[in-house]
Amino acid sequence: MTESELKQRTRQFALRVLKLVRALPNTLEPRAIGGQLVRSGTSVGADYRAACRGRSKAEFIAKLGTVEGEADESAYWMELIVDGGLLTTERIESLHQEANELTAVMAASRITAAGGPIANRKSQI
Repeated sequence: MTESELKQRTRQFALRVLKLVRALPNTLEPRAIGGQLVRSGTSVGADYRAACRGRSKAEFIAKLGTVEGEADESAYWMELIVDGGLLTTERIESLHQEANELTAVMAASRITAAGGPIANRKSQI
């Protein structure tokens, strides 16, 4: 997947998060969880763009770690929405899967950029 494709994918993820949050009930708890999901879900794309503008390899790797964390946090908030009975699994399933896929993509990219697990073991010897 190219940088441009991943930028578009993370932007679409953010837009889908916003749409999902609009579907939450307008009461205290869903608003609080929805706010958290909006912050983490929209940060995925914004932080990925920042990673692409990184001034060094170390900065790029660190920012990818942030993107990975935000995608994983988004998955957590979606799980809480389902577990709390705010929306059905069916309503969230596709977006939750995308959050998990983005987490995996960013983790793999971060590991590759850092030289992979084999390179890391050699540097520790």
